[in-house]
Amino acid sequence: MTPKKRYIAISLAVLSAGFAWWLLPSGMEKGSALAPSTVYTRSAEAGGTENPCPNEHPEWRKAQTIDGVSIDEALSCDPDNPYDIAAAVKGTNNVSMATLMQTRLAQDAVVKSDDLDGDGDPDVIRIKLEVVELNGASPDGEFLINTFDIAPGLKPGLWVFAPKSQGMALKNFFTMQANPLLRAPSPTIRVEQGDKVFVTLENIHYLPHTIHLHGVDHPFMTAAGEDNDGMEEHAVFPGASHTYEMQPRHAGTMLYHCHVQTAQHMMMGLSGIFVVEENKPNNWVQTFNVGAGQVRHPSVQVKENYNREFDLLYQSLDKKLSSVIQEANDVRLIAKRMSREYNITESHENYFLLNGHSFPYTVRDGLIATGENEKVKLRIANAQRSPIALHIHGHKVTVTATDGAERPEAARETRDVLDIAPAQRLDVDLKTVNDGLHSYGPGVWMFHDHASNGETTDGMEPGGNISLLGYRAFLDEKGMPKMHGEMLDVAFDKNYYAKKQPPWAEGDFTAMLGEPGLIEPNVLKLVAFGLAGGAAIGFAVYLIFTGYRNRKS
Repeated sequence: MTPKKRYIAISLAVLSAGFAWWLLPSGMEKGSALAPSTVYTRSAEAGGTENPCPNEHPEWRKAQTIDGVSIDEALSCDPDNPYDIAAAVKGTNNVSMATLMQTRLAQDAVVKSDDLDGDGDPDVIRIKLEVVELNGASPDGEFLINTFDIAPGLKPGLWVFAPKSQGMALKNFFTMQANPLLRAPSPTIRVEQGDKVFVTLENIHYLPHTIHLHGVDHPFMTAAGEDNDGMEEHAVFPGASHTYEMQPRHAGTMLYHCHVQTAQHMMMGLSGIFVVEENKPNNWVQTFNVGAGQVRHPSVQVKENYNREFDLLYQSLDKKLSSVIQEANDVRLIAKRMSREYNITESHENYFLLNGHSFPYTVRDGLIATGENEKVKLRIANAQRSPIALHIHGHKVTVTATDGAERPEAARETRDVLDIAPAQRLDVDLKTVNDGLHSYGPGVWMFHDHASNGETTDGMEPGGNISLLGYRAFLDEKGMPKMHGEMLDVAFDKNYYAKKQPPWAEGDFTAMLGEPGLIEPNVLKLVAFGLAGGAAIGFAVYLIFTGYRNRKS
C-alpha cells in the first residue's frame, strides 16, 4: 500500500469511528424539543409521595385545659404537643408527673418560682438549653442521625438550641428521626417584664457555643462578675455550662443566638426569638413555643388586645456549610472545614425556612389560621443572612413595633410588603376585617418573601418560606387548605425537590409542560450508525491486513 492510500484509509477509519460514536444509540433516548410525544417518567424510588397531613395527633388541635393551663384551639395540621405547652406555662417543677411524662422535657428544663411582686405569677424563671445536632453523620454507619426533614426528602445538617430534654433523642427505637422536641427552629422564649431570668447553656455539643441576648435588657456581667453578653471570647466549651442572668425592664420582641463564629453558627440554625411580655397580674406566660408558630397560651396583655398570636422566625441555610457535619465525624475535621475552609463571603443561601420548615411543610405548622373579623398579632424575626420583603396576599398589616420598641401611633405604617433586615424584628397587627384595606375577604392567601430566591428550595419553586394565611371556612378538618390539593400533591413528592420531576407532572397539560420523557431511537439513525460502524471496522481490518502483508513481503 502506498503512503497516500494508507493516509486516506486511516483518515476514513477515524472519521467513520467518530461518526459512529456520535450516532451511538441507547435502548431509549431523551426526547428533543421536537419529540413526537412525551411520557411522564418519575423516580424509580418507591414511596416518594407523602401524605400532606399525617394527622398523627388530631386530639392536640382542640382547645383544652391541662393542669389548670388553658390552651387555645389550633386550626393547623401539625400543632404543638399541648402537654409541652402546659409544662412551659407552669414550669416543669409545677406540673404533675403525668403531664411531664407526656413531654420530653427534663424536670429542670424550665423551673418557675417566687412571686416577688405578689401579682399571682412566678417571677424567678430558670431555663436550661442544650445545643442539638440534626441530620449529622453517625459514626456507626453510612446514615444520618437525629433526622429532621425541612421539606420532603431534604435533610440538611443544622444545629438548634433546644429545651433540656429527657430520654432518647430519637422519636422511637425504630427510626432515626429526632423526637419532636428536638427540631428547628430554636424555641421562642417568653418571660415577663421584671422577671429574674437565668438562662443556662449546658453544652453537650462537640464545639463551643454561647447565648447572646440580642436586644434583651441584661447587664454586662453576672452577679458573680462573669460574662453575661455571650461573646466569643467567653465561649462555653463542650461539657461545660454557663448561666446568663437578666431582669429585663423593657418589653418587646428580641432575639437570642450563638456568638461563637457567628457567621457560621447562625447559618447553622442557632438563633431564636426572645419575647419579653408586659408585666400584668396573674400573667403565666408560655416560656417555650416549640415548633409551630401559634402561641396557644398568649400573655394577659395579648389576650386583652388580640384573638390570636403567632411567632414567625425566618432562617436560611447554605447546603455547602450544612454538608460539613454530614461528611465527617472527627471534630477536628469539622472545625477545620467550617472555620478555615468554608468562606461565607463565597457562600449561597440554598434553603429558606419559616419556623424550621420550607414549603410545603410550612403549610402544616407555619400556617396562619384565623377567622373573619379577628385581630392577630404577628411577631416576625429575620435570622437569615439576607433581607426579607415579606408580602401577605389579600391583606395590609400595620407595624406596631420595631426591634422591640413600640412605634408611636403617628409612625405606624400599614403595608403589604414589610422590609425586614437581618436580625431585625417587627411586631405586626393583622386584621381580618373585610374592608378592602386590611383584608380583601376570606380565602387561602399566600404570604412569602418577595425577594424571589426566598420562595425557592435550592432553586425549585414553589418552595422556601412560602406559607398561607388560611381562613377557617377554607380549611378542612385536618387544617389543610381546601383549594390547593393539586399543587400540594406535587410538592409533597420528594422527587420534586430532588429535581426528578417537573412542576406539572400530572394533569391535562402534562404532555405540553411535563417531562420530555423517553422515545424509541430513530430507525434511520440506527442504520447510519451501523453503516458508519461497519465502515470504521472495515477500514481498520483493511489497514491491519495490508500492514501484515507488507511486513511479510
